Amino acid sequence: MSKIDWANLSFSYIKTDYNVRSYFKDGQWSELEESTSEQLTIHMAATCVHYGQEAFEGLKAFKGKDGKVRVFRMEENAKRLQKSAEGILMEPVPVDLFNKAVIRAIELNMDYVPPYESGASLYIRPLLIGSGPKVGVSPSDEYTFIVFVTPVGPYFKEGFKPTKLMINRKFDRAAPQGTGNIKVGGNYAASMVAGKIAHEKGYSAVLYLDSREKKYIDECGPANFFGIKDNTYITPLSNSILPSITNMSLVQLAEDMGMKVERRPIEFAELASLEEAGACGTAAVISPVGQIDDVEEGKSFHYGEPGEPGPISQKLYKKLRAIQYGDEPDTHNWVTVIG
Repeated sequence: MSKIDWANLSFSYIKTDYNVRSYFKDGQWSELEESTSEQLTIHMAATCVHYGQEAFEGLKAFKGKDGKVRVFRMEENAKRLQKSAEGILMEPVPVDLFNKAVIRAIELNMDYVPPYESGASLYIRPLLIGSGPKVGVSPSDEYTFIVFVTPVGPYFKEGFKPTKLMINRKFDRAAPQGTGNIKVGGNYAASMVAGKIAHEKGYSAVLYLDSREKKYIDECGPANFFGIKDNTYITPLSNSILPSITNMSLVQLAEDMGMKVERRPIEFAELASLEEAGACGTAAVISPVGQIDDVEEGKSFHYGEPGEPGPISQKLYKKLRAIQYGDEPDTHNWVTVIG
């Protein structure tokens, strides 16, 4: 393994030593296989290539100051991958197989778990694809499940610093009755054009409005949105939003802190009354939002002191990170300890 500059990692792929794989064929999943190859060999008529039968997950492992590695809320990712699979008629991966694959992939690549307080973590990517050939539009008879890992830095280059979001009404991430509430590749492909425009204009991500009325807040591109107002944690309720495991965890922590929690439709007009705003997800954890610009309407919303995360966002971020690294008690049994 070449020497890695842990403190300056970006959120990108770095080769590690092993990945693990299982194959569904003839009605059953195979035993896990360990592989050193970064390549997949699939049929040219595989359903993942032609009809989008593909779903994935993202979770992280963290090394604590005690030297132990902790995986955060692994079973929730397993259950969400099952929901995604069912949403596009793929064979769901059993929770036990998912957990076993994730743990094995970490164990085989322990040298790539970033050290404590390096600012980096080990990103884990479970992937499920339809690998059997079909020409007609129908689900595959065969599936491939892979788990690979890579060390990563912060998703947003700013790290835990306020970013700017751009509202763009010309693009939708997902339709109300579509696949927005499951984690499939098509949702991310649909967001790329709007995301590129936002990045070119100096924004970290797009804040999408609902596809039907353009009246309600939906998602922040690759993350869930939340707002803070009157000691209340508010996050959008919509059937086109991917249920974020990080957001679910922040909801619990907010309640633990004595805050009120509201999961409900958030009208665009309410942006003006929020005290804090943020994007949250596995990759970003919390990315505080300092500014939201509605370019078409010529409106701009600002939150907190320039360059500083809001106090509640800071408190939630520190609490969640402390649990992930083992610095505070895991009272909700969210963490799986390895080694």
